[in-house]
Amino acid sequence: MLLFLTVYAKIFGTLISQKLGLISGCPEGLNTKQAPGRLPGLTATKWLSYGRITIYSQWDECFGYNLLFEITAMFSNRFDWQAQPNALSTLLAQKKAAGQSVIDLTQSNPTRVGLAYDHEAILAALSQAAALVYEPDARGWPGARRAIAEYYQEKGCAIDPEKLFLTASTSEAYGLLFKLLADGGDEVLIPSPGYPLLAYLARFEGLQAVAYPLRYDPEQGWQIDLDLLEALIAPKTRAILVVSPNNPTGSYVKPKELSILDELCRRHDLALVVDEVFADFAADPSASNRLGSVLGRTQCLTFVLNGFSKVLALPQIKLGWIAMAGQARLTLEAGHRLESLLDFYLPVSAPVQYAVAPLLGLRPAIQSQIIQRLQDNEQILRAQVAGLSNSRLLRREGGWYAIIEVADHLGDEERVIQLLAQANTLVHPGFFYDFHRDGFLVLSLLPEPSTFQTGVLNILQAFGKQSA
Repeated sequence: MLLFLTVYAKIFGTLISQKLGLISGCPEGLNTKQAPGRLPGLTATKWLSYGRITIYSQWDECFGYNLLFEITAMFSNRFDWQAQPNALSTLLAQKKAAGQSVIDLTQSNPTRVGLAYDHEAILAALSQAAALVYEPDARGWPGARRAIAEYYQEKGCAIDPEKLFLTASTSEAYGLLFKLLADGGDEVLIPSPGYPLLAYLARFEGLQAVAYPLRYDPEQGWQIDLDLLEALIAPKTRAILVVSPNNPTGSYVKPKELSILDELCRRHDLALVVDEVFADFAADPSASNRLGSVLGRTQCLTFVLNGFSKVLALPQIKLGWIAMAGQARLTLEAGHRLESLLDFYLPVSAPVQYAVAPLLGLRPAIQSQIIQRLQDNEQILRAQVAGLSNSRLLRREGGWYAIIEVADHLGDEERVIQLLAQANTLVHPGFFYDFHRDGFLVLSLLPEPSTFQTGVLNILQAFGKQSA
């Protein structure tokens, strides 16, 4: 609902318009200057927000300045962002509507890239008769938690199944942890560059996400700027979020970084939340500075997130989990509270819980395919970029994505729109992941190699410059 209040009378508005060098007065019929804005023919600028009231200032050549009051009567301010289609999504929709084929190098849905799944085994795991009996357990069915504990045992990490909590997804796990750790208006620290979902998940819980930077070094790769991260810790900070390996940079948290983060969390009474959904997909599994998991390596209250979306490349089988670690006193109290939260939701279906053990048995077969696909496509990309003077492939330690840095005069949005318009090839611009400047393209390494190679050639033909 919009309410209008005229602030200046016509005569006062005329004086203001003369000072601004604008045409004063108004032709017969009260025609106003045509410009996009909150009202037809008028331009409005956001001036002040308070609660559910937003005030806009608006210039009318006939009447001077108006104040526009927008009152949101029904919905929370969690949804207060611009959700209109952007230029890239609009162009993509137009091409699809016209029936044009697009080479999608943003494709990260593993079920759409030609991987071979054992369909019979998956369906059999989900069809167990025991799932027909309802036996709710807030932490999750014990048999499922024992199977996940064995998964960690294979990775060299011991965890008590009583410190595992099943959720429908890692996104839900974030929401539960934000409820557990923080109140409205509190803050959590998130990595930048990073996946934009984290800031939205924090906002949905009434929290403020504060970004700490990752820095890139050609020799060392991506590293956390620990000095700036520490400077960002404020009285309202409640947790530090780490993604290892990070999306999209592919950088694992290093042992030294983890030690410092652990100390910072203990000193400031913060929780450490580590998202390890891509942890099984290391570019070099033998790297000495890579932590396959942080479990058992911290004293602060630590929550490790993972799930079937990446571990088994089965995002449609909705299962995530929270693994809890840290000092016994903290984990005991946190465990009771988290169990109470989950008791209100009971989010995971019985068929999925009973399927956990047999599905985890399929992990080697599906992960070996993905790892081979990642290696093949990265090799294609490295070979193509090697001969260019204005582009380089940034170092990837793990995960499903690659980053090309391009040095030219184009902005990221202009670059990706031009690529889609002229070569029917879709990539993500760096700003989608909150890179600090233009010049970065993010590519998924999951597409089939023939598709990937064609898309990469389109990118480099459009923007690459051959070395002399």
